[in-house]
Amino acid sequence: MNQRWYKRLNTWRDESEIIDTRAHEVAEIFDDNTAKTFVAEHHYSGTYPAARERFGLYRGAQLVGVAVFSHPPNEAVLHRLPCERMAGIELGRFVLLSNVPGNGESWFLARCFEHLRAKGLEALVSHSDPLPRRDRAGKIVLPGHVGNIYQATNAVYGGRTKARGIWILPDGTVFSERAITKIRSGDRGYRYAIEQLVKHGAPRPLDLGQDLDAWLREVLPAVARRMKHRGNHRYLWALDKRLRKAVTRLALVDENGNPAKYPKQLDQEAA
Repeated sequence: MNQRWYKRLNTWRDESEIIDTRAHEVAEIFDDNTAKTFVAEHHYSGTYPAARERFGLYRGAQLVGVAVFSHPPNEAVLHRLPCERMAGIELGRFVLLSNVPGNGESWFLARCFEHLRAKGLEALVSHSDPLPRRDRAGKIVLPGHVGNIYQATNAVYGGRTKARGIWILPDGTVFSERAITKIRSGDRGYRYAIEQLVKHGAPRPLDLGQDLDAWLREVLPAVARRMKHRGNHRYLWALDKRLRKAVTRLALVDENGNPAKYPKQLDQEAA
């Protein structure tokens, strides 16, 4: 089954369904507002990355899917790719509405790859989060996914990102390390990060000039819960065929030196 989203709630479609390509079109989205509005309304995260390229899946005039290719917050993500820094890109958001047939992802993604090649992009990385997450009431807000769509498009499996601990807010979303860093350092956007915690019951700092690091240490464990995360699955593609061998060498290998099998199981939730 393939995952779909509508109003940030997930649904499922049978992957054996065939999309009617005559009724659909993939086109570049030239403004951030259109893509951002769609992603914020439907993607489970409700957030939008630092977009470099945006593409829409259209059924007639209706926008039914968005792919956002972005620049990752951590530069090390692109350093793994065997190309110049700006010739690599990350698939930051990918969301299809619940009325898109089961194999719509792979067809949509293949068309996006064609556009990226035409723009001179050479390599691509994306990640899948296999850890289900629940809100405070126990309702699953993110079922987790192992990257079936990436596997279907013959991505190279690069193993997992670094294991870490994450902070889960009462609505089941993650309070990111980036948001924590912004509050501690007072970087741009720190006020918005503070308001995220206030929305979930944290007392607002009396003076934003006070010791925000001390405030954070006090309120974060009271508002959010800590969870162990084994790391996201990493997938890579060579958009430029000349890089295929170099990308293949980035594959995770088993004890016999062969490319590891694609992951099929979600992670178990920690108690």
